[in-house]
Amino acid sequence: MNNPVPTAKSPLPELRLRQSVKWYRRLGPGLITACVVIGPGSITTSSQVGSTHGFSLTWVVLVAVVFMLTFMQLGARLGAVSEQSPADLITERIGRWLAALIGIGTFFISASFQFGNNLGVDAAFKELSKDIFSLETQAVVAPWLDYTIVAFNGFAIAFLVAFKNLYRALERLMMCFVGVMLASFALNLGFALANMTIPAEAAAPAAEEPLLDFSLLGLVGTTFVITAAYYQCYLVQQKGWTKDDVADGMRDARVGSVLMALITLMIMCTAAAVLQGKQLQNYTEVSSQLAPLFGAWGRPLFCIGLFAAAYSSFLINSMIGGFILADGLGLGSRPEQPAPRIMTIAVLLIGMAVALFVIKAGFNAVPAVVAAQAVTVLAAPLTAGALIWMTNRKDIMGEDTNRPGTNILACCGLVLLLAMALYTAVAKVWPRLSEWIA
Repeated sequence: MNNPVPTAKSPLPELRLRQSVKWYRRLGPGLITACVVIGPGSITTSSQVGSTHGFSLTWVVLVAVVFMLTFMQLGARLGAVSEQSPADLITERIGRWLAALIGIGTFFISASFQFGNNLGVDAAFKELSKDIFSLETQAVVAPWLDYTIVAFNGFAIAFLVAFKNLYRALERLMMCFVGVMLASFALNLGFALANMTIPAEAAAPAAEEPLLDFSLLGLVGTTFVITAAYYQCYLVQQKGWTKDDVADGMRDARVGSVLMALITLMIMCTAAAVLQGKQLQNYTEVSSQLAPLFGAWGRPLFCIGLFAAAYSSFLINSMIGGFILADGLGLGSRPEQPAPRIMTIAVLLIGMAVALFVIKAGFNAVPAVVAAQAVTVLAAPLTAGALIWMTNRKDIMGEDTNRPGTNILACCGLVLLLAMALYTAVAKVWPRLSEWIA
């Protein structure tokens, strides 16, 4: 008997198997990207905005997430449709110089974020130690707690080296971290609403207070992370998705974006409910303010969520810098190739070294931060523009080029990145350079 020929109504066995898998079991790259976006910087910024503006600026998070979703979908579609890496596509059509420039810029941005992630892990453990150890024991263990980041960088490097299928191990670990963050910050919000004493009318900004100032671009910047959206292309290819999986990639990006918005809004609303009017400079101050309000459970819950956010961002952020740089230099973009892992380890070690200098030696990190901000001014809009350009080329995307609505949103996102770059250059980089020149 002849075997039946597959038709549109009789898909291939592999396609039938793919369709039979529950949609939530096919998630992955979007969850990983959500983990890198929700880091110590995002937690601090959303807490500051919530304590300063109450509930009135939740829409800013939603706008940032819409732009992040747009670019995540561009990256996911590019990764599924094209069999080449982004740097190879750019090199063939423009030149290696542009691919290398994007890679170097992303590397420095990731190294800067890694410094903050190290401080986030350090702060989480030191805050938790206050609830675990007595004052006498704290005095003994305090000098050793400074080196917890060395241990965790060691674990991160071991993770990169140990697993042959790096993507699969990373996906499972990040799913656990997403669950921990959701549980921790949801419980914190529950405590906050139960202890809420701010009257409803206080949630609105004062009439003389501007609804939005340039400082709130920081909230957008910690949610709309263009390098993470660009890296979505690499994650999709590592997962093995092809043109047949474009729909899964779109769904996965939407779920990841919803999780970003949900976690960020929970943190902001917690601060708006119980910390409004308080000046918060960092995550240590946030956890300290929660302790007297929530009792014995408030600070540990917040620190567990902070640790999950810092360490998940810790791993993926370093991979973003390492993989995109290796790809930009033409050294490979796949986890089984040595160069991306080596470059990732370099990001980890740079971030750890700067953090240790700050913690132990009182090293002034301002020059490093200013340098990273200067790189961001150029690299972020350039990366976004490259992604828009690649996803609009028929010789790359075929019939899956961007639709008009997608292009409109993407171009608006590019304009926003240019505005943030201009603000960073004028308000942060140039004043510091002027001081040093003077």
